[in-house]
Amino acid sequence: MLSATNSRLARWIDRYFYVRISTKITLLYAAILFFVLILSTAILGIGAYIYFYRQAEVDLDRSIRHVMSNIESGNAAEAKFWFEGPVIPGVIVRITDRSGRVVLDTDAHFPSIETVESGRISTPIWANPDMEVSEFKGGAVYHARRNIEYDGIPYQIHFFRTITTETDFFNSLQRLLFYTVAGCFVLALLAGHFISRRILKPIREITWTARSIEVERLGRRLDVPRARDELSELARTFNRMLDRLQEGFQQEQRFVSDASHELRTPLTVILGYSDMLSRWGREDKNILDEGITSIRSEAENMQQLIEKLLFLARADQKRQAVNKEDVDLAELLADTMEKMQTVTTSHEVTLGRNDPATVEADPVLLRQLLRIFLENSLKYTPPGGHIHAYSIRTPDNSAVTVTLTDDGIGIAPEHQTRIFDRFYRVDSSRTKETGGSGLGLSIARWIAERHDIKIVLKSAVDEGTTITLTIPIVHDETA
Repeated sequence: MLSATNSRLARWIDRYFYVRISTKITLLYAAILFFVLILSTAILGIGAYIYFYRQAEVDLDRSIRHVMSNIESGNAAEAKFWFEGPVIPGVIVRITDRSGRVVLDTDAHFPSIETVESGRISTPIWANPDMEVSEFKGGAVYHARRNIEYDGIPYQIHFFRTITTETDFFNSLQRLLFYTVAGCFVLALLAGHFISRRILKPIREITWTARSIEVERLGRRLDVPRARDELSELARTFNRMLDRLQEGFQQEQRFVSDASHELRTPLTVILGYSDMLSRWGREDKNILDEGITSIRSEAENMQQLIEKLLFLARADQKRQAVNKEDVDLAELLADTMEKMQTVTTSHEVTLGRNDPATVEADPVLLRQLLRIFLENSLKYTPPGGHIHAYSIRTPDNSAVTVTLTDDGIGIAPEHQTRIFDRFYRVDSSRTKETGGSGLGLSIARWIAERHDIKIVLKSAVDEGTTITLTIPIVHDETA
């Protein structure tokens, strides 16, 4: 029950919260830009804030040191000292007695001490803890105080540094930075959406093409962008995949068509003879014998065809076993030729030089490989013709070449590159006479590929065919 609920929830989320890649890219880059802007704005704002406090602190500190040094030296006793600029411009000095009465003020229009004290706020952590900050209507002040005693009477000196202009500038800067960040973020969203959609346009075209491709329209291909980038490589890869799919589908269609044709022919013959036997076979012994012989022959042909089809099917699915072992090639070739001589009376089958060599191979498959080529020579060589085989080690003893020759009808050059394709036959009319299915050489090629055997074909019409097999040697033996 819980798994079913989770499955429905996942489908609902996929359906209603589907997010395009372009949207994800836009949001990602907008978020990165937003983070960078926020970080840079925060650094700029904090830096400006610290700078303002630092400048006010420097002005106050220099003014305090100047005033206190003059008091210690006795220069502050003269009234003109206080009215000729004892402090840095922008810094205001007030002196109060024990009762709090102002006895000296360098700026009578400046807010009272009570107003400044009432607007005191917490001193920022980066400010001097010996100084204070006050904010009140119409201004902001950075201030400090020092206690002195003159003629036995205690006084308190107040130093004020207005930061109203700096605070207003900082507030304006904050608003400007906020609107700038917001505007840049919106601009980044719009530009990112436009650019990402433009960049991902080839991917959408790939999606549309993939959706429109059906079995009957495998010939469609993507337009490859001129730019040599990842998207053009994706388009080329997709087109290559479509080429392989189309080729594989066409091969499958040919395979099914040819297999159906090959199976239909013997079945038609069997049904024809069965019908003939049901009508006349009981009364005529000759018809009975002919029918039984023909049905058996066609059944054997069907059995061979099905065995070859199963072999190739296992090979395509990588389930065909290949059990390699050390094989005496000379002995295997001699045995194969001897059996060929035994069953062949209409042709001259001979074995010439047969160098000793041990190869690593599956003996059953290697024998099948030789028999396929020999049986083809037998089929396409007229009676009385010659079939000859010999094996010779290469000069460097790394391989042995097995050569199979005949003086049969030969193969035209335009057919030689295709005779290893499945169901391909040079002359279909002659195939009906010889009984071939067009699968033997496909099996031979598969066996050769699994044993690293190189096949070389030389043939000419009415002159015969020569097959050369180069087989690697695993044990270096002397002849």
